[in-house]
Amino acid sequence: MTRGVPDSCPGALRLHEAADGPLARIRVPGGRLDSAQLQALAESARDLADGNIELTSRGNVQLRQVRDAAELTDRLAAVGLLPSRTHERVRNIIASPLSGRVGGLSDVRALVPALDAGLLAAPRLADLPGRVLFTLDDGRGDVSGLGADIGVHAICAEEFALLLAGRDSGVRLPAADTVDVMLAAAHGFLELRGEDAGRWRLDDIEQGADRVVDLLGLSPVADRLELPGARSLPIGWLEQDDGLVSLGAGVRLGCLPARTAEFLAAVERSIFVTPWRGLVVTDLEEWAAEQVVRVLAPMGLIFDADSPWLLVSACAGQPGCAKSHTDVRADVSDAVDTGRVLPAAYPIEHGADDRHSEPEDSAHQHVSERPPIAATDISVAGRQHWSGCDRRCGRPRGEVTDIVATDKGYRID
Repeated sequence: MTRGVPDSCPGALRLHEAADGPLARIRVPGGRLDSAQLQALAESARDLADGNIELTSRGNVQLRQVRDAAELTDRLAAVGLLPSRTHERVRNIIASPLSGRVGGLSDVRALVPALDAGLLAAPRLADLPGRVLFTLDDGRGDVSGLGADIGVHAICAEEFALLLAGRDSGVRLPAADTVDVMLAAAHGFLELRGEDAGRWRLDDIEQGADRVVDLLGLSPVADRLELPGARSLPIGWLEQDDGLVSLGAGVRLGCLPARTAEFLAAVERSIFVTPWRGLVVTDLEEWAAEQVVRVLAPMGLIFDADSPWLLVSACAGQPGCAKSHTDVRADVSDAVDTGRVLPAAYPIEHGADDRHSEPEDSAHQHVSERPPIAATDISVAGRQHWSGCDRRCGRPRGEVTDIVATDKGYRID
């Protein structure tokens, strides 16, 4: 598959001209932010952007309505968030957020900086599209289902499966070889991609995964791992293996206010941005964890795993996106606030979702023929993604009900 156009994924230096102003996306390998970095992001959001830090589905962050790109660049570089001007868009690395602290088969924490350093050290890898994704799963299966172009999944403490194009390639690696092989696979992707800038992902190349294995000169095994689908979010009180506590926090629609981020930075612990648009605050004494919850829950962070906010996601919508038909974030927020986002097991017997139990003889009806639904009439159970148009940007993987805006109202797919 080729799209015919180069990848235009934004970065910290190449901003995206969104409908509401310039958008900067800052890569955060492994999702890890130290307190100085989080403080710098909070101040940049407040001083130079719209006052919020948006969390992305790759564990990165972005700022909207950036008013001074040069000043933002200087601030990011000063705290180590912009270690390279040539490679900054290709540092898309997701790692198991709880690795080395809570469970897992192998500690992948050291692999993150090693992989990042390897990417930065290879001039050729600056040509990777900004959409290429690397994952490091410690064996619990939390990030291997995210469709990485190149990833590893721990089978035991010292052995990993190589994932290519979102699937187990059959290649097995000793832990010490994982980073080198992942970097070699990235070079292989570029070799297969050639001059076709429209191939953004490894699965855009016919038999791309198998061809990368051939280039690596490695022999796959016959048995392949079945990678897990959607996983439970790390939310609430998480006891670490060393007796300390991590706190998993949900963030409403992935939008973290600068003021809340400043309070988090004041905790002075490593904080991980998760690919589920949440946060994990690590290495806390019990008394400190209690204080964090006491202060930050009233500020909007979600420590309750049953919160309906954890069931919803949304694209940017209006006014941030010119293609959106409506302000979907306002609509989904109203649905949560008015109790119309229901638990997954809730039997829906009213409202717009009655049509999900329509007779079999009408099941073939094309979605465009269904009557539009007003936002205030929508009541949906379980995981759901609200989109301002048919592109469905930001849609999470797994089973999700799609609530899609049209020029006349919403439809539910």
